[in-house]
Amino acid sequence: MKFQDYQYERINIDELRNEVNSYVDKLKNATEYNEFLNAFKEVYRVFSHVDTMATLCEVRYTINTEDEFYSKENDFWDENSPFVQQLQTDVSKVVLASSYKEELKKDVPHTYFLLSEFALKAFDEKIMSDLQEENKLVSDYQKLIAGAKIEFDGETYTLASLGSKMEDKDESVRKGAYKAYWGYMEEHEADIDSVYDKLVKLRDSIAKKLGFKNFVELGYLRMNRMDYNERDVSNYRKQVLEDVVPVATKLYNAQMKRIGVDKLEVFNNNFEFVSGNPTPKHSKDEMVKIAQNMYHELSEETGEFFDFMIEHDLLDLEAKPGKMGGGYCTYMSDYKSPFIFSNFNGTSGDVDVLTHEAGHAFQVFSSRWIEPGNCMWPTLESAEIHSMSMEFFAWPWMKNFFEEDTDKYYYTHLGDAVKFLPYGVLVDHFQHEVYNNVDMTPEERKATWRRLEKQYLPHKNYDAIPVLEKGTWWFRQQHIFTNPFYYIDYTLAQVCAFQFWLRLQENDPTAFHDYYEICKAGGTISFGQIVAKANLKSPFQDGCLKDVMKSIDTYLSSYDDSKF
Repeated sequence: MKFQDYQYERINIDELRNEVNSYVDKLKNATEYNEFLNAFKEVYRVFSHVDTMATLCEVRYTINTEDEFYSKENDFWDENSPFVQQLQTDVSKVVLASSYKEELKKDVPHTYFLLSEFALKAFDEKIMSDLQEENKLVSDYQKLIAGAKIEFDGETYTLASLGSKMEDKDESVRKGAYKAYWGYMEEHEADIDSVYDKLVKLRDSIAKKLGFKNFVELGYLRMNRMDYNERDVSNYRKQVLEDVVPVATKLYNAQMKRIGVDKLEVFNNNFEFVSGNPTPKHSKDEMVKIAQNMYHELSEETGEFFDFMIEHDLLDLEAKPGKMGGGYCTYMSDYKSPFIFSNFNGTSGDVDVLTHEAGHAFQVFSSRWIEPGNCMWPTLESAEIHSMSMEFFAWPWMKNFFEEDTDKYYYTHLGDAVKFLPYGVLVDHFQHEVYNNVDMTPEERKATWRRLEKQYLPHKNYDAIPVLEKGTWWFRQQHIFTNPFYYIDYTLAQVCAFQFWLRLQENDPTAFHDYYEICKAGGTISFGQIVAKANLKSPFQDGCLKDVMKSIDTYLSSYDDSKF
């Protein structure tokens, strides 16, 4: 069955409530363990179906935010997903209080119990209307971003599709594209500020209603951080400042020398080579075919996975009007199907999607045996290990995508990953400042961003785009609006992926085996346990970053700029 044939139906919330309550009664009144276990499995199959419908709606809405039917269905889920969350919480309460809990631990991953405890702490009926309002505000932001229609160079672009123009060889085109992009953001600056201001104050209010000091505590619970805390993250950010920022600054200095400038204007941030950045040399369909061959050669398991994705039309890759920006991977339980969403724009990022998002999809495809479904995915920092590491496992095949640009790709792919770490922790640090100081005005928030930006990204120059000097770059970072505190996760995973890269450079024959093992484990173990199972060092371990960055710096410094 093709994705377009997957059947969507709106869930009847009253019927769902009655069905779940009947299973709650069975869980409460079970007279033997097998009876309890059967009721447990059945109620989570119900939740898997609900999740499938919500996901189908989300995918089809993000593919075309102008689709009237799915726009209305998206509004339905914004309003009703808190009721589903309440029902899941009702089940968790019964399970955690049951006399069969210890027996259940033999049949259900231990992470289920931690996730359930976190969910109970993060939800109460009294915040139901607040959660509905939070969903609505997030959708308001997404519509602002997805709805952009920008006239540039005689054509109409979305924010996502402007990406290729922002990396054009011609400086005047790059500069014009950046001005067009940020012109739209400046035009909607007050709207974006207003949405975020409401979100910050609403989230703080939700946290305090639940008994937390502030939203930082609740945010960590929502992110299901099982084995590290705010103090660990703060210490990790300090290591990034000490061990990564100097290497990143060295890369920016080399970039300025290559392109012949004495300061890095914002429209040159992603412009690495006078001869042009590396770009894929093939059409979308050709790249999918190259990826299919690559995954067959990488392993039997990855080949089977990618064949499934193609056979079921589970990739929507091209940017188009009304399509939401960005990229993601999701999963539909009823159909045992991952789905990859992206916005190809002719840059090297198109290939990264076929490796990064495919890494997510391969992991969940490998974990689809796990029950209950909420243990199929690992927590988000762990999930990013699978995606970012897959980017490096795919390196031997990059010549098929980039041809004469292959060396450029290796240099920029690894170099950009280094440059990303300071940005990733900046996003995290900013959010800690925001939610620890909720009374900041929008102008104070933007000034806070710019202050922190100067620490982590000292090369930034916004002379050409004054609105960015005010501290608005984060307007484009959807995670800040949609999933607060979801960003440091990428950097933690990147440090793990770097270790796989190093093992591959050393021809370690066990690297893919270890990778596949953590893919199969899914969400049955925590971040720290996944790192250990993969035979990697924890990013929180003192000295981990220093050791990894030394090897990467040596590799990147060995490149002869003249061949670019």
